[in-house]
Amino acid sequence: MSDQPGTGEAGSTNGFDLRKRRLLLLLVPVLTLAVLGAAFFVWWLAAGRWESETDDAYVGGDIVAVTPLTGGTVTAIYADNTQAVVEGQTVVRLDGSDARLQLDEAEAALSRAVRDVRGLYATSRGDMRLIAQRRADLARAQAELASSEATLEQAESELRRREALVQQHFISAENLQLAQTARDAAAAQRNAALSAVAAAGAAIGRTINQARAANARVDNTSIENHPEVRAAAVRVREADLAVERTYVRAPAGGQVARRMVQVGQRVRPGDPLMAIIPLDKVWVDANFKETQLDDVRIGQPVKLVSDFYGSSVAYHGRVLGLAPGTGSAFALLPPQNATGNWVKIVQRLPVRVGLDPRELAAHPLRIGLSMTVTIDTHDRSGAVLSVLPVSAPVARTTIYADSLKPANALVARIIADNLGGPDRIVSAVAGRKASGRSPRSRR
Repeated sequence: MSDQPGTGEAGSTNGFDLRKRRLLLLLVPVLTLAVLGAAFFVWWLAAGRWESETDDAYVGGDIVAVTPLTGGTVTAIYADNTQAVVEGQTVVRLDGSDARLQLDEAEAALSRAVRDVRGLYATSRGDMRLIAQRRADLARAQAELASSEATLEQAESELRRREALVQQHFISAENLQLAQTARDAAAAQRNAALSAVAAAGAAIGRTINQARAANARVDNTSIENHPEVRAAAVRVREADLAVERTYVRAPAGGQVARRMVQVGQRVRPGDPLMAIIPLDKVWVDANFKETQLDDVRIGQPVKLVSDFYGSSVAYHGRVLGLAPGTGSAFALLPPQNATGNWVKIVQRLPVRVGLDPRELAAHPLRIGLSMTVTIDTHDRSGAVLSVLPVSAPVARTTIYADSLKPANALVARIIADNLGGPDRIVSAVAGRKASGRSPRSRR
């Protein structure tokens, strides 16, 4: 027994408080875990089971290489790293002295070809006039032959009459001799006329053959469409295009990166000079675990957060497609799992996500930035893989579309400068005949 009264009741009270305190200490974490578990279950039931999220995602985009189409020495550079360029802007200038000399030579060759073809047309037209003249000469020779034959017939008739008179002793032998001389002269004149007719006929044949040969070189064509002129025009276009290609232009608009070219450097066709990044057309490649993609479909909405801007800026986009293979399948050294020491590793599959252009314009991204991607999988009616081919180009440039337009204008000007007035008309008429068109009648 205790010497102090009331100590037994106090000890029992303290022991009860201690047990209650221990019970409370156990109940608080249990209740906390229960509340958290219930909250997580409610979140998973309402939203979590409809979302797939990963932070293994990075901004991707096109890296457009700027390469020359011709070789030369760099004389000027008009764009540097971090600067913006527009499509078609000149970014590098090459020395074009040799190209301009070749263009001058090609222009002279085209001018010479036009004048030579003009000579062919003039020869063809002259042959037609010469044939008409030869035919007139033949008609004149035939008329002279008919006249000489009539004269010869009259001289023979006079000779026969005088021979009869001589036999009857009405005229002297001298008169008969004069008649014979006149007959011989008429016969010689008739023979000369026959030779002239034969010569005129042969001349017509030769002229016709020459006209056929000349017409064969200009028939069914015009001066500007003549093969010799067209061949010279092609060389002018090639030379003009070579001059144009000394101006290296940006195939796309965007930001300049990785400038490697320097002034004075000798470059060859295809050498990389710099790169252009169109930041208005970037996308996100999100690498999801294969266990997260069961409900992912093309077209599902996506919410993205960039580490560059933080959670205060949210991007929205759509699933564009799922890659046809995992990242390891396209690695330089793909893994070989057909070994004895095999360990299963969960693979990741790239998912392409398109971004809202307006949000990109407000908050531009850079290639390679990290992103956190959350896909809303409520709507699972979309396709898993793309099955329809895309007819429109994925990317295109228009800087080469009209590259021959200045060259065509130059060719037309050179041809026009070397055509005379009559040749312009002949060329236009011949061109209409060759194309089957007839000149329009005036109203």
